[in-house]
Amino acid sequence: MADLEIYRKRLERIEELLSELSEYSVRGAIIIVEGKRDVLSLKRLGIKGNFELATRQSLFNFSEKIACLGSEVVILTDWDRRGDILAIKLSGYFQSFGLKPDLEIRNKLRFISQKEIKDIESLYTYVSKLRLKTGSCLTQDFQ
Repeated sequence: MADLEIYRKRLERIEELLSELSEYSVRGAIIIVEGKRDVLSLKRLGIKGNFELATRQSLFNFSEKIACLGSEVVILTDWDRRGDILAIKLSGYFQSFGLKPDLEIRNKLRFISQKEIKDIESLYTYVSKLRLKTGSCLTQDFQ
């Protein structure tokens, strides 16, 4: 029974973060991910937004191009070693262009999912499993 409560709390916190992410995207923020599957996972979770893949070009040029748009930026790279390095580099570049990217959502997702998942791509499946385990068919409308 204690496990169920843990899963329920995790699901609740992830839903809150998805809601926060959705608010960012409604305001026109750019959500930076690593790959197409990450975008797909987020879209399946109800996040509509401006997604940009950080793995297509030089990070400096990519950061400069995004910074010129003047939008808020959310970095949602995976929480493996490569994703950590990417997040740190991107964050540094954005700050040098006067932007303060959001890393909180990424860090909180990483903390909540513990060792169960390590990437954005797996988030939809993870949330679906949590919903199943807790009996929560909560398909929140994130609009």
